[in-house]
Amino acid sequence: MQWHAEFAWLGDGVAADVLIEADGERFTSVTRGVPAPPGALPLTGLTLPGLADAHSHAFHRALRARAQAGSGTFWTWRDRMYEIAGRLDPDTYRALARAVYAEMALAGISCVGEFHYLHHRPGGVPYGDPNAMGEALIAAAADAGIRITLLDTCYLAGGIERPLEGPQLRFNDGSAGNWARRVDSLYEQTDKAGRLHARVGAAIHSVRAVPREQISAVAGWARDRGAPLHVHLSEQPAENAACQEAYGMSPTRLLAECGALGARTVAVHATHLSEEDIGLLGTTMTGVCMCPTTERDLADGIGPARDLSRAGAPICLGSDQHAVIDLFEEARAVELNERLRTRERGHWTAGELLAAATSNGHYGLGWPEAGRLEPGAYADLVTVALDSVRTAGAGPDLAAETAVFAATAADVRTVVVSGREIVRDGRHLLVPDVPAALAEAIAAVTAEEEEQEGGREES
Repeated sequence: MQWHAEFAWLGDGVAADVLIEADGERFTSVTRGVPAPPGALPLTGLTLPGLADAHSHAFHRALRARAQAGSGTFWTWRDRMYEIAGRLDPDTYRALARAVYAEMALAGISCVGEFHYLHHRPGGVPYGDPNAMGEALIAAAADAGIRITLLDTCYLAGGIERPLEGPQLRFNDGSAGNWARRVDSLYEQTDKAGRLHARVGAAIHSVRAVPREQISAVAGWARDRGAPLHVHLSEQPAENAACQEAYGMSPTRLLAECGALGARTVAVHATHLSEEDIGLLGTTMTGVCMCPTTERDLADGIGPARDLSRAGAPICLGSDQHAVIDLFEEARAVELNERLRTRERGHWTAGELLAAATSNGHYGLGWPEAGRLEPGAYADLVTVALDSVRTAGAGPDLAAETAVFAATAADVRTVVVSGREIVRDGRHLLVPDVPAALAEAIAAVTAEEEEQEGGREES
């Protein structure tokens, strides 16, 4: 397969007239400054490696707009999220995730990290297949044509020394040992079934949700398998205060003492950190996933991304609760948030932010062979229009800056994942009507809620 890119970002800058060749799912050659040979598919605009959405909760997409009405905090938002969580089953979750992952593909995303904790039936009784919900997500990614790292999440408590209750019960495996036995089955089945688009990793929901004595077991499971380990970290000041009161240390220090930090770990959010926390994450080379559109939507705060990067923590990006699915917006928000915090401009280059959206994210999801336009890498690419109403006028010398600081998901024209064209001319080739798929899947899990709201308005 051959593509000829008008312009391509190759990690060290933007090159013109780039011939990109692949055999199957891998690139075989990337050649700069050559004319298009006969038969090569033209890529007009700026071609990038496939984007990596390193932190997703697919079912949160059903909250878009609904959660923006009125006022509140992260904690009041969480109550609405639990209502949606209580209504999903494997069939409705597959349909919803298929539509969400198709929306991701239209936004240029070739791989998603799904932070998955909806394990069991409402009330906590396992399905006949204890991994039915995880299997639904893996199948949904295949339906939409993207790769997935299923970050199977250990979630055992409703807060430090507080039991799970209500909708949270379906998250519970009872202990880290039970969690590991269930995930072992999914891990082995994914490998045996030859699901080349899927890998299984681990997640510690948070230090609130996994007791200290159980954190090491989850970290050990990931370490023994060379699998990625993700964890929500210091998203809220209340989490820090509770951890300090219970354990006499910050959540970051607790994770370090439990052996949960390191180059295969990604801390998600990392918003409210001390200098010591930043140093611990940096010296252990723990990745940090920033989710700016979620962090601002939930009024969480601005994380110290630049300080973390300087300390040695690689930065990647996630759309998290999917207030929007647009990694260009996430990337520029990292810089723009820093400007708001410091009242100075120019903290990140466009190249650094593109690396956060591509190679850093793939590495954090356990796909180190993805996220680059180079021989041997997975044949993932996304082409962004440079002639839209948002991107026209800057010229090729500023193509990378245009993509980061002006483009949106609506400017994505072509997406190829593992050598297979998924999006052509802005249209998804596997899910022909993504808006209709989203509307139908969301209606299936929100109809009861809307009927109740209608009844309250009438009364």
